[in-house]
Amino acid sequence: MAAGLVGVVLWQNSYDMDEQRVSIRHGGHTLNGVLTTPKDGRKHHGLVVYVHGDGSLDATHDDGYKPIWEANANAGYASLSWDKPGVAAAPGDWLDQSMDDRADEAAAAITWARTRPDIDGDRIGLWGASQAGWVLPKIASKTSVSFVIAVSPAINWLRQGRYNLLAELRADGASAARTQAEIAKSDTTRRLLERHATFEEYVKAMGGGTDGMTADRWGFISKNYTADATQDLHALRGIPVLLALAGHDINVDTADTERVYRKVLDAGGALTVKRYPDATHSLLKRSIEQSDLNTTLTALFSPRSLFADRFLEDQPRFLKDLGRGSNATP
Repeated sequence: MAAGLVGVVLWQNSYDMDEQRVSIRHGGHTLNGVLTTPKDGRKHHGLVVYVHGDGSLDATHDDGYKPIWEANANAGYASLSWDKPGVAAAPGDWLDQSMDDRADEAAAAITWARTRPDIDGDRIGLWGASQAGWVLPKIASKTSVSFVIAVSPAINWLRQGRYNLLAELRADGASAARTQAEIAKSDTTRRLLERHATFEEYVKAMGGGTDGMTADRWGFISKNYTADATQDLHALRGIPVLLALAGHDINVDTADTERVYRKVLDAGGALTVKRYPDATHSLLKRSIEQSDLNTTLTALFSPRSLFADRFLEDQPRFLKDLGRGSNATP
């Protein structure tokens, strides 16, 4: 029985694509990446370049990207991702980065990809989730891209933070008194950021507690808290964009995101919006993500089933439609 279970896990976690480690030079450092390519016998493939969300993420997002990469491969596209600086022994520290730094990093990766004989330099696009919403349009302003897939992207850092705070409090069933106290603490943090306060000043203002905040994290937030994608999104006008939004997202105000994307991008006719009512912020099924045990078991025995219904089908369909011209750049 044990051997059978191991066999099922190995089978379910084997993907129909080729995978290789790659090294990309950027700014005197090396990006440690993973490149996956389809097993379709073709010499040239389009490429999806991955831009992580927040946190210490390795190239594969702990293998969480692999079902999506397989879907890309089925559509004839390669996928490229890399360890964040400071993660998995990669040089640097991602907490030292601004959103512009992250965009420069991705632009360098695209330049590298265009030198490869197996990549079609005219069919390179972006995939980014959550915090990547502030990075994707910056990349498009630095180098040409053929398409963008934006998954649960945020628009404004401060609005997103307040939305997330209130949503989590509601989910916890917080009392009115606790809600007001947390809002007051959030307002204090905003004022500290506005006057460029040090981490030591933050700790003092919080009564000596850090509430999980570190000096490095405070520096990262101080560098990026003014992020707002509204104006940067103009760089995506005319570029086919697939916007994927979850129905149970307590991290990002999806209504605000969709409103801004439609206001800026709808005029070009290249925006496609897909909504997943049963999904959480990470586009996993809500019924699965609510239980750590369910998440672990599903990741082991049926990783493709983690994602919301239609999510893994919609992205390769979007990529295939690009080739047919239905989402072609005007």
